[in-house]
Amino acid sequence: MVNFGKKLMADQIPEWKGYYINYKLMKKKVKQYGQQLQQGEKDRRRVLKDFSKMLDDQIEKIVLFLLEQQGMLASRIEKLGKQRAILQEQPDISGIAELREAYREVGVDLIKLLKFVDLNATGIRKILKKFDKRFGYRFTDYYVTSRSNHPYSQLQQVFKHVGVGAVVGALSRNLAELQERQGSYLSIYDQPSAALKDPIIDMINSSVDKLTRSTNFLRFLGQHALILDEESPSTAGEEEIEDQKYHFMSLMLNLVNTFLYMVNTYIIVPTADDYSVSLGAASTVCGVVIGSMAVAQIFSSVYFSAWSNKSYFKPLIFSSIVLFLGNVCYAIAYDMNSLTVLIAGRLLCGMGSARAVNRRYISDCVPARIRMQASAGFVSASALGMACGPALAGLLQWKFKIYMVTFNQATLPGWVMAVAWLFYLVWLSISFKEPNRATEVNDATQNPASGQRVDIGQLENGLAQPLLTDSENKQNGDEDEEIDDSEEASEDSRKPATSIGSAYRLLTPSVKVQLLIYFMLKYAMEILLSESSVITNHYFSWNTSAVAIFLAILGLTVLPVNAVVGTYISNMFEDRQLLMVSQITLLVGIIFSFKVTRTYSAVQYVASALITFVSAEVLEGVNLSLLSSVMSSRLSRGTYNGGLLSTEAGTLARVVADCTITAAGYLGVGKLLNITLLPSLVICATSIACTFLTYNSLF
Repeated sequence: MVNFGKKLMADQIPEWKGYYINYKLMKKKVKQYGQQLQQGEKDRRRVLKDFSKMLDDQIEKIVLFLLEQQGMLASRIEKLGKQRAILQEQPDISGIAELREAYREVGVDLIKLLKFVDLNATGIRKILKKFDKRFGYRFTDYYVTSRSNHPYSQLQQVFKHVGVGAVVGALSRNLAELQERQGSYLSIYDQPSAALKDPIIDMINSSVDKLTRSTNFLRFLGQHALILDEESPSTAGEEEIEDQKYHFMSLMLNLVNTFLYMVNTYIIVPTADDYSVSLGAASTVCGVVIGSMAVAQIFSSVYFSAWSNKSYFKPLIFSSIVLFLGNVCYAIAYDMNSLTVLIAGRLLCGMGSARAVNRRYISDCVPARIRMQASAGFVSASALGMACGPALAGLLQWKFKIYMVTFNQATLPGWVMAVAWLFYLVWLSISFKEPNRATEVNDATQNPASGQRVDIGQLENGLAQPLLTDSENKQNGDEDEEIDDSEEASEDSRKPATSIGSAYRLLTPSVKVQLLIYFMLKYAMEILLSESSVITNHYFSWNTSAVAIFLAILGLTVLPVNAVVGTYISNMFEDRQLLMVSQITLLVGIIFSFKVTRTYSAVQYVASALITFVSAEVLEGVNLSLLSSVMSSRLSRGTYNGGLLSTEAGTLARVVADCTITAAGYLGVGKLLNITLLPSLVICATSIACTFLTYNSLF
C-alpha cells in the first residue's frame, strides 16, 4: 500500500486540487508541535487549541466545496426534470435516450464527489491517529465527541454525507421513470421493494456504503468471518480477473463444507458423556472426546492455510476423506469397546478442519462486490451447523444392529456424518472448479525485463516508473521522513508474515487484547456447551433429547441476535462501547451460572446460559470487527494471516476448556460446574481490565 500522502495526490481530481485536506501541511504541523513541546515553546493546551482550529478550517473548506458541488448537481437535476416533463407530453425515443444519458452523467459526477469526500474522510482519520500516536493523547476522542453532535459542527457533513441521499434518490426516481413503462400506471413508490437495476446507481450506492462504512446486518454478520482485505480492486482489469476466478457452485461447496464441519463438531455433544460411560470411562471424559477435535484443528489450520496458497480443491478433497474416516472410527469404537479408537476418530475429524481454506477461498476467489454476502454466508453456515448438530443428535434415538455393527444414539452421529461426507466428496469431485492461479492478482509481480518488483495496478494504469531516490524525494518534498502506521516504507515491510513468530511480532497491544477477548469468549462458550449434558443430567435429570433441544435453541439465537445488533444497536453505539458492554454482560452471565445455594434450578441454568451465550455471540462480532480494523495489513494475506491467528486463539480456548472439564471431573460431578466456571470468571474479568486500558486505541 502506498503512502496516503502519495495516494491523495495521485487520486485527486486536478480541478478540485485546492479543496482537498492539506495532509502534507498537517503532518508537518504535528511534527513541529512535537518539537515545540520538547523545547517548551508551547504547552499542551495551546497545541490542542491550534491543531483543533487548523483541522476545523480544513474541514470547513472541504464542506463548503461539497455543498457547492451538491447544489450544482441539484441544479442540473432540476433542469433535466423540466426536459423530462416536456418529453412526457411529447414522447420522443431519441430524446428519452439522451435524457437518460444526461442523468447518468450526473451520476458519474456524483461518484466523483463521493470519492472526494472519501479521500478527505480518510485523511482526517489518519491525521487524528497520527496526532494521538505522537503525543500519547486521545485527541480523537475529544475532537469527535465535541463536534459530532454540535449544531455548528461541519464534521457530520463529511462523515454522514448530508444531502447526498436526496441526490441519489432524485437520480434513481428519474432513471426509473425513464424506463419503458407503456400501459403501466405504477411508479417506483408503488413497488418500493423493486430496486432500480442501473449500473450508475449501483456504483453510487457502493460508494455511499464505502464512505459511511455502515454496519448493517449483512456487514455485521460478515465481520464474524474475519476475512481481511487489503483494498478493494480499483481497476476494471482486476475486477475482470476476479470474475474469471469466481464460480458459484464452488462457493456453495465451500459453504457446505463449513456447515457440515460445524454439524460434525456439535452433533456428539448431547451424547458424548453417555458414549464415554459405555466404554468404561467417567462421564466427564466427554471433555477430552469433544476437545480432541479442537486439538487436531490447532495443527490442521496451519497446513490447510499453507496448502490453500497452491490449491483449494485438493485440501477440500483431503478434508472430506479424513472426516469420513474419522467419523467411521468414532462409530465403530462402540463395538470395539475402545476409548482410544473413539478419541482417534475425533482427532482425525479435527485433522480434516478446512475452515482456513473456506475463509481463504472467499477472500481470494469471490469478487469484492459480493464478498460481504459470501462472508455473511460463511457465518450463517457456521451458525446453522452449530444449531443443526445437537438437533440432529436428538433425532437419532434408534437402536438396532446390522450384522455385528451397533447403531444407537452414541454411534449414529458418526455413521450419519460419514455418509454425509461421502456424498459431499462425490459432489465436490463432480462440481468444484479450481480457480486459475495464473489469473490471481498478487501484491506485486516480477518484471522479467528489469528484475524489479512492480505493482500490477501501476502497470495497468501506465504508471510503472522507477522509484525516486532519497535525494529526489527530499528535493520534491513529497513526504516527511515519518510515515503512517499503515504506510510501510520498504518492500520487506509490505510482505506477509512468514511464521507464527513474525506474525506475533506484528501484534500491537490492541490486537493482543482483542485476541485475548476472542480466547475468553470461545472458552466460556465451550465450557457451557461441552459440559451441558453432564450438568443437566446431574442436576435436572435431562435426557439426550432435552439436551439436544436446549443446545439447538442456543444455536438458533445466533442469527436473530446478530440481526438486531447489526441492524439497530451497532448503528447507535460505537463498536468499542458494544465490546465493553457485551463483556460485562458475559461476566454477569458467568456469575449467575454459579451454584451458590443448596438447590440449583433449571430456570437459573437456562437463563444464565442464554445470557452467557447471547452476549458471547454479540461480543464475537464486535471483537472481530475491531480486530480487523486494528490489525496490520500484512496479516491480511499469506499463510499466517489474521484469520489463522483468530482461529488458533479460538481453537486453543476450546482445547483448554475441554481439558478443564475432564480435569475437574476427578473432583466429582457435584463440583464440576463451579470449578469450570471459575477460570471463565477470571479470564473475563482480565479481558475487561485489558479492554479498559486499550479502550482509546480502538477506533
